[in-house]
Amino acid sequence: MTPVAMRAYWRSVVAVAVLGCSTVHAADYVDLRAAAPIRGDASAGAAKADVCMACHGPGGNSLVPTFPKLAGQRADFLYWQLVEYKRGHVPESPMSEQVANLSDDDIRNLAAFFAAQKPLAPRNAPPAVSDASGGELYANGDPTRGIPPCQGCHGADATGQADARFRVFPALRGQHADYVIAKLMEYRGGALTDSSTDFIMQGVARTLDDASIEAVARWLAALPPPPNPR
Repeated sequence: MTPVAMRAYWRSVVAVAVLGCSTVHAADYVDLRAAAPIRGDASAGAAKADVCMACHGPGGNSLVPTFPKLAGQRADFLYWQLVEYKRGHVPESPMSEQVANLSDDDIRNLAAFFAAQKPLAPRNAPPAVSDASGGELYANGDPTRGIPPCQGCHGADATGQADARFRVFPALRGQHADYVIAKLMEYRGGALTDSSTDFIMQGVARTLDDASIEAVARWLAALPPPPNPR
């Protein structure tokens, strides 16, 4: 699929996903298709980041596989994830308490801070075990099973699409496999319904069986970090 065709395909997927759920969640979900770009003060975010780094590691380079790596992540994605926790429309999590007293400016600044940090490969950790079938699913999907290619939203190199309309989708390169598996399971089970991107990911995750989820997650985790954050 050409890049132009892929973008057109995903625009149609977004529209169908949102329209299909809008009658149920019309007053509840956040439509991110036309969300304004996030702006924040990274230096102000640094002043509040210590409590985040207690779990997510120095500079957001988490060492615990169930806590996502935040370093170099897209600021727009980080901001809207924190907003979902603050809105309380996500499964029970320690994050809900952590964001309860954060202002909107605090959330923007924290997102800017972690987006500006350099992703690092963990020291003295055994190498992640890659799964070639996961790379194939990520790049090309599987039309016979209705699985779309992950790169359509997350970029060919898993650092995100350059097109600004995709800035709310996360970079996945080098992310912990356990975290990716847990999130895909939540999407597949319908636990996340607070934004238009949640609806998209529900549809994608429901095409994936357990083996496919693990293969994609293991393949992503084995990728080395990008040289510079976007």
